[in-house]
Amino acid sequence: MTSPDPAANAAQTPAATAQNGQAGTQNPRIVSSAADIHSILAEFGSQGTKTTAVIILALGGIFMDAYDFSSLAFGITAIQEQFGLNGFMTGLVNASIMVGAVIGALFGGYLVDRFGRYRLFMADMVFFVVAAIGCAVAPNEWVLIAFRFVMGIGVGLDLPVAMAFLAEFSKLKGKGNRSQRVNAWSPAWYFATGMGYVIVLIIFITLPYDQHAILWRIVVGFGAVPALFVLLVRRRYLAESPEWLANQGDLRGAVEVMRNHHNLNVELAPEGELEAANASDSSAKGGRWSGFAELFSPRYRVRTIVALCVSVFSTFGYNAVAYGTPLIITTLFHQTPLITIIASLVINLGFGTLGGLLGMSIVNRFGTRRITLFGFVIQALALGTLAIVGIPNGALLLVAVAMLAAFVFAQAGGPGANLMNYATLSYPTRLRGIGIGFNQSVLRAFSIVSLIMFPILAASLGTGVFWIVACAPLAGAIAVGIVAWDPTAKDVEHED
Repeated sequence: MTSPDPAANAAQTPAATAQNGQAGTQNPRIVSSAADIHSILAEFGSQGTKTTAVIILALGGIFMDAYDFSSLAFGITAIQEQFGLNGFMTGLVNASIMVGAVIGALFGGYLVDRFGRYRLFMADMVFFVVAAIGCAVAPNEWVLIAFRFVMGIGVGLDLPVAMAFLAEFSKLKGKGNRSQRVNAWSPAWYFATGMGYVIVLIIFITLPYDQHAILWRIVVGFGAVPALFVLLVRRRYLAESPEWLANQGDLRGAVEVMRNHHNLNVELAPEGELEAANASDSSAKGGRWSGFAELFSPRYRVRTIVALCVSVFSTFGYNAVAYGTPLIITTLFHQTPLITIIASLVINLGFGTLGGLLGMSIVNRFGTRRITLFGFVIQALALGTLAIVGIPNGALLLVAVAMLAAFVFAQAGGPGANLMNYATLSYPTRLRGIGIGFNQSVLRAFSIVSLIMFPILAASLGTGVFWIVACAPLAGAIAVGIVAWDPTAKDVEHED
């Protein structure tokens, strides 16, 4: 039996004019098909404390991703000294987490579409707990590299499912829409990075000087504490994405989640039961390896390419500048460890978080594409200025730090935030995990190159390395300027 037209179904139910923020407070919205699920969620999103908990938990995963990525950044010079590492091995220690993230993202994107958001969300925090403890007690660089690799797998698994939750528990337009909530990953990322430096500063001040060699171990190992907390809390509040359930043919399960977690008044029609029982279109369910090829089909090819351009070019600069801030300030700017910690803290917690919050607040007004383009331009100008300043002295030191702050601010509010909008909102539910996973795996592959090469280039070129890094945002600006695709408020579900 065929399901009725979603628009006709909506017209037959006066609940379309919701009261008290709910869909159908007086009369329920009737669900007969997966298309009805998508339509109701696009219009009303989700409401209530349980949905708020899901969003916070998704951002909690992003917090852990960022903390684990950046927790080693300050201690890398101490690790060099303790393990006697050359430039290549230093880069390999940094890049090992990216290698794991490539594998985690590639398989995680497939798994999140195949087996659901909930199951993967419950599993990935285990990687963070085990890896953080393993890194903290590593006796040599190879053990450290191995556990950083395991940590990267956790990050790679977590990002696709966290982004899917942020998108699929949000409405299409209006306050708290998908673009805003997906963009929320950026301030969460920089807040986590900044809090990492707060922890570094506290330990740096309180730890006796002769024990500073173990500072990096304490900071990295501390990552197991919030990861364990998030893991325990997730078990209580998480629920599966109703859009994913609907694509699997489980309309009853989707309606149940919408009622209990989204605070929406919906009911399943008898014909909906029949459609769910007869659901056999595996292509609509997603979670197939052929989904990777579909990313380059005529409908999605341009979106996939521009999403990759934004991700690769913004991440190359981020790894060199934001992730490498301690190395830049200590080695290239010749500053003390305390100044390095404070400057890195202010840049990430202050300018990064504020830039991310600004990007969230203006994405509806200006769109993803325009903000991304503007951010790339600011980054290129900041890097050019750093190259011209060279090794700063006196007042020029403030100029150099201000340029690092400007770069991070533009990254957090522009391409760094919107790379997730491009990767998450360009595809429907059945391809979302694979789209994010593929984007992240390519992004991390290029990150490996930049993390390995930046210390080598910085050692040989000094501040002249900024001329090379500036090529990345310039290329990103050109790509976004040429391709007109903007995923903001686009209803990609009904394209199918």
